[in-house]
Amino acid sequence: MTVDMDGSDVHGRYDFIVCGTGPSGSVVAARLAENPQVRVLLIEAGGSDDVSEVMNPAQWPLNLGSERDWAFFAQPNSHLNGRAIPLNMGKVLGGGSSINVCVWARGHRNDWEHYAAEAGDKGWGYESVLGIYRRIEDWQGIPDPLRRGVGGPVHVQSAAKPQPIARAMVEAAQSLGLPAFESPNGEMMEGRGGVAINDLIIKDGRRSSIFRSYVYPLMGQPNLTVLTRTLVSRLIFQGKAVVGVEAIEGSTTRRYMAEHEVILSLGAIQTPKVLMQSGIGPAQELQRHGIPVLQHLPGVGRNHQDHVSFGCIFEYREPQPIGHGGSEATLYWKSDAGLARPDMFHCQVEFPVPSAETAALGVPEHGWTMFAGLAHPKSRGLLLLSGPDVDDPIRIEANTLSHPDDLRMAFANIELCRELGNAPVFDTLVKGEVLPGKLSPQAMKAYVRNSAVTYWHQCCTAKMGRDSMSVVNGRLKVYGVDRLRLADASILPDVTSGNTMAPCVVIGERAAEMIKADYRI
Repeated sequence: MTVDMDGSDVHGRYDFIVCGTGPSGSVVAARLAENPQVRVLLIEAGGSDDVSEVMNPAQWPLNLGSERDWAFFAQPNSHLNGRAIPLNMGKVLGGGSSINVCVWARGHRNDWEHYAAEAGDKGWGYESVLGIYRRIEDWQGIPDPLRRGVGGPVHVQSAAKPQPIARAMVEAAQSLGLPAFESPNGEMMEGRGGVAINDLIIKDGRRSSIFRSYVYPLMGQPNLTVLTRTLVSRLIFQGKAVVGVEAIEGSTTRRYMAEHEVILSLGAIQTPKVLMQSGIGPAQELQRHGIPVLQHLPGVGRNHQDHVSFGCIFEYREPQPIGHGGSEATLYWKSDAGLARPDMFHCQVEFPVPSAETAALGVPEHGWTMFAGLAHPKSRGLLLLSGPDVDDPIRIEANTLSHPDDLRMAFANIELCRELGNAPVFDTLVKGEVLPGKLSPQAMKAYVRNSAVTYWHQCCTAKMGRDSMSVVNGRLKVYGVDRLRLADASILPDVTSGNTMAPCVVIGERAAEMIKADYRI
């Protein structure tokens, strides 16, 4: 779409337009707006985060399915016995960092080494990223000058006074020979892995989202404009240069112009959708919906990845309290010491969490869940348009468990969870295992397909790299398009070993560094 730069339909001119206030977009906007001479527009489709469901970490489940959730669903999947699983994503100031479980997980050393190799840029490597983590953290735990930072914008602390069930999980893992660490970040994620009490972004009992950490302190500055309940619908072009965005506020369509660049940070679903509906993506997919092809990039919407997990549920002897939103301990482990990165990613939750299908098997009123998660599933999904317009929903073909190795690893992960949950250290707290229990191979296969759920870590749908399926280069610029960068989980070549929020902050910091260097600001 071409627009008259002097047209009367232009509603604002800025140096940079950042679309999306999630963990990456908030960082980019704030870092650019630190310079009072730089005019920044930050656009969010959702509304205010100043509600108890966001600010009180314990209330995070109440956001699921609310107006603060995009409430995506994957398409029915034969590998999940025809189930269509929910894929919740944040639609509120702060994005996922405002509705998630507050877990701060940096990823494994070799995640970042792999990304550096894919990008051909050592700036994405572990040593560089470690420096970024030191700069952005305000770590409240045991000092570790090599790996942890203090005084940064992100308040990070170990879960304070974790519940007995979380402590028991750590002890149970140790009894099986896994090492325990003071933190699941730093040294633990430089080797084979281990078990630890979670690091969280909770300060004085309140959620400290990435929006609150970065953008909120700058909200009074005249050079920063934040629009809420504004849906970015399309990019505006002059030739092959992006010069602005079209956005919908209520029933009104407006246009905002960018003197320098537009940065899409809309997440792994909305970023590819806006690209495709703007004419950037697989030519055949765009032509199928009558969208003129501005730039053929076959990787847009492909390579969809997400962490998948399977709930193992145990019944308490007596009701137990729930701390910090219910997730206070985590485990990462390489089933084979020769692997580059952990393939097991287990998350403890202090209440029973069945899927809709496994709930029918009977769930205790009081209990806890160990999620047996695949850290690096091999299944790959894709995104398809259902039409050319902003109101046409995206089709998410997640293809969960479509790769046979993922089913095999599900069995191994569940077996470890069962061994952990039945360890003697739990005897004073736990009556026994409820799900899945000891099952035949065929019954276990059915349980895996019926219990599979997401960790809500969708990513990789506009990946960074140098092959024909890459969408952005190592500087996050979209191939074949000028004045457009992507900065969110969509650019990851593959999913991180762990929760994606902290890596998305790094993506935002890297994007801001590159933009500042390019424009000398």
